[in-house]
Amino acid sequence: MAAPSLSVVIPVYNEEAVLPALFARLYPALDALGCSYEVVFVNDGSQDRSAALLREQFQKRPDVTRVILFNGNFGQHMAILAGFEHVRGGRIVTLDADLQNPPEEIAKLLAKMDEGHDYVGSIRRMRQDAAWRRWASKAMNRMRERITHIKMTDQGCMLRAYDRPIIDAIRASREVSTYIPALAYSFSQNPAEVEVEHEERQAGESKYSLYKLIRLNFDIVTGFSVMPLQLFSLFGIFISLVSLGTYVVVIIQRIVSGTADGLWVIWDRDILQFFLTGMVLFGLGLIGEYVGRIYQQVRERPRFLIQAILEKPPADEGKNGL
Repeated sequence: MAAPSLSVVIPVYNEEAVLPALFARLYPALDALGCSYEVVFVNDGSQDRSAALLREQFQKRPDVTRVILFNGNFGQHMAILAGFEHVRGGRIVTLDADLQNPPEEIAKLLAKMDEGHDYVGSIRRMRQDAAWRRWASKAMNRMRERITHIKMTDQGCMLRAYDRPIIDAIRASREVSTYIPALAYSFSQNPAEVEVEHEERQAGESKYSLYKLIRLNFDIVTGFSVMPLQLFSLFGIFISLVSLGTYVVVIIQRIVSGTADGLWVIWDRDILQFFLTGMVLFGLGLIGEYVGRIYQQVRERPRFLIQAILEKPPADEGKNGL
């Protein structure tokens, strides 16, 4: 089969309520582009009728639709990686299934790539999320950029376009735990961003809780930089010097005054002990995060398991030797 110009990868997890609306908007938007394309849906172990709806859509448009069915829930990024391993297009676009990013905006990303960019991210204009999500996203974006030097204005927007060499590099990295847009940015020679529209979720609820958002950003930081370990080491040196200086001052005061009173009273021992204990536990957790990433990598377990792939067989299948 001839390779299409564009591949669209869409992870799906319990999106039964929104899939019909997605189908109704996605295919007309792609048809309007005037280029050959394929849509690769990856069902990430949905517990509702999402898999059945994807099968029905494949039967309706088998020429441009492919469906990868996981045998369990492996997470959004693993679903995207599975899609990357099976795409055939020269350009690849990732899109969430919830329609918060309109599929009509894909044309903007492709137009930006036509200018010579090999990776195009997106920035949500007039975000329709809750206020706490917008605030948390901005704070985590600033922290991530300072630590990793990866510049993504809106890291939470999955509508992104990649040139084929970047996808091949991502596939070759074989990292067990990674954040795909950040990894793509590190491989890109000429990245860019465009503003896109943002809509409210059509149905269902977000799969990212506050804990998962924090967990995601922790993965990004520890996956692309050792600066947290370096900062903790510097903090330990600072505390040691302050403690040594305080000890010297207290000893001098005791010698001069002949009493145990003085500056030490200001340093409440219980509060200081709790503070230092908390910092030690934080440091152990930070080290454990890096060690845990190594542990996950050396196990070499499959990142995901595919139950089945629905796709149209090649036109020349069974004609070998003719």
